[in-house]
Amino acid sequence: MGFIRSISDNSKPDSELLAEFQRGKNLQVLAVLYERYMDLIYGVCLKYLKDPDESKDAVMQIYESLVFKLPSQQVDHFRGWLYVVAKNHCLMALRSAGKMKTSSLAPELMQSGENGHLNGAREREDQLELLEDCMEKLPVEQKRSVQLFYLEQKCYKDIADMTGNDWNKVRSLIQNGRRNLKLCMEKTMKEKTEL
Repeated sequence: MGFIRSISDNSKPDSELLAEFQRGKNLQVLAVLYERYMDLIYGVCLKYLKDPDESKDAVMQIYESLVFKLPSQQVDHFRGWLYVVAKNHCLMALRSAGKMKTSSLAPELMQSGENGHLNGAREREDQLELLEDCMEKLPVEQKRSVQLFYLEQKCYKDIADMTGNDWNKVRSLIQNGRRNLKLCMEKTMKEKTEL
């Protein structure tokens, strides 16, 4: 990125720099690591924010947030993790600025003109609680694989490396975990409606 001068020409791999930063919290080390991906982060921010100046600001805000996030994170692939952090930062910025495109529905299209879907946030919260309860009921291997894939956004290969399972087993665990979560949630919802 043209607006940031080159910090250093360090040829250490990402994993080494990341470990070094997490050990010593040396901001110079983080700067070297982050500089490698500033163009990528700027591109992601520009894609979402559509404004060069806002995108430059976002690149710096993301860097500042890494100072606090990275020491406590287990990051296996820095580039992919950083991409997700940048995307989430931009989406949050759009939401907070009210720039997300939304559409309104006429009251007559809702179930009730007076208070239809006003409890949407509560329903979502209930669904998340239900999902957490059902996650706890999954067999250990399924639960771990589902968490790694959906919550930590790991790929099948990374999960296989982390768990010691082969690729096909990981795929099977994730598919079975999803199915079991769905069945558990449907069963619990049905039980609640029958009460």
